[in-house]
Amino acid sequence: MALVPYDEAARPALPKFHEPFATFRFAGHTVRVRQDWRQLGVAAVVWDAAVVLSTYLEMGAVELRGCSAVELGAGTGLVGIVAALLGAHVTVTDRKVALEFLKSNLQANLPPHVQTNTVVKELTWGQNLESFSPGEFDLILGADIIYLEETFTDLLQTLDYLCSHHSVILLACRIRYERDNNFLVMMERQFTVSKVHYDPEKDVHIYKAQKRSQREDL
Repeated sequence: MALVPYDEAARPALPKFHEPFATFRFAGHTVRVRQDWRQLGVAAVVWDAAVVLSTYLEMGAVELRGCSAVELGAGTGLVGIVAALLGAHVTVTDRKVALEFLKSNLQANLPPHVQTNTVVKELTWGQNLESFSPGEFDLILGADIIYLEETFTDLLQTLDYLCSHHSVILLACRIRYERDNNFLVMMERQFTVSKVHYDPEKDVHIYKAQKRSQREDL
């Protein structure tokens, strides 16, 4: 899941997360995703990082038509939905407990001819990676997934496995704590990393990463 802890005492400050739906306009479509804080918590609400990454994709920053993309820790599936509407063949992943919720959002928001280009698949970082082909995807997407320090090693292992040297990773996040910067430092040991976008209103950064070549590692 998109693993972001929350403070129960702070709930009154987060009314938008308790709305049953969040509605957006992307790729010429109204996207209305269901939220379910009560049953699934933080994995089932739309965080600002997902909105910013979806907007970035819509800006045409990467060529999506015909590319193979995967969203990690998809939560509501907003980013994967937008990528599919923009022409990508998308695999949307999360933990098993969230898959039915995720499927319902994709089915509600994607026309039938687009649904044929999408797959919902279980993925817990660092586990059963052999159910995917190594280097399978052109584009790896993640919104607000670099948060819990104990997941960093598994996430990096997963990124390394799913990437070829031609793959592009786009991660959208807020830099809340020093551990978030620590993840970027860890990532730079295996990938070239650069910041490609910043939304000052939402305080969300987007980082682009690609596997380092063996020549760069020498």
